Amino acid sequence: MASLRAATRLPFSPRPARRRPPSSPGSGRGFAFPPRAAPRVQLFTPAPAGGGGGDGGVVGRRRAYPRIEATARHGARKENPKVRNRRLQKKFNGTATKPRLSVFCSNRQLYAMLVDDHNKKILFYGSTLQKAICGDPPCGAVEAAGRVGEELIRACKELDITEISSYDRNGFARGEKMMAFEVPVSQYGFLPR
Repeated sequence: MASLRAATRLPFSPRPARRRPPSSPGSGRGFAFPPRAAPRVQLFTPAPAGGGGGDGGVVGRRRAYPRIEATARHGARKENPKVRNRRLQKKFNGTATKPRLSVFCSNRQLYAMLVDDHNKKILFYGSTLQKAICGDPPCGAVEAAGRVGEELIRACKELDITEISSYDRNGFARGEKMMAFEVPVSQYGFLPR
């Protein structure tokens, strides 16, 4: 066996010795691997019209680095108004004497209801689509929304309602129709201004 090792001049260990690269200063480790080179990309352009150009149209070589864009979610902690309204609706509890005022506003129309949640009844319903509210020659949506507010106040006087439990805008922003609706309602004392 010894003669076989001497003849082939192999080291004593059956595994070949591993060469370690020299350590970099300040790395704290016994050795450091060299950094990997970024892949090279060749940019090709069409050869000139006159022919020639033995370089095959290679203009230059550039390193290609991956494009990294750091983007954060805009308003990640801001809650959607509709989602917030669905969560808050669990707390709404209208009664016959203190109903809930619910308003829905589409692009063209406005709908308002007084809701008694305990008995599951609608005490008043009005919209800008009703002929009695918008009139025979139909008026504009903003003016009709103000008339819906006036009809709501008239119904509250008939039902002896002096207070509402909550004002549910269903997550809608206060646009022109909503503002026109709120003017007579706030004058009656339902909405704080």
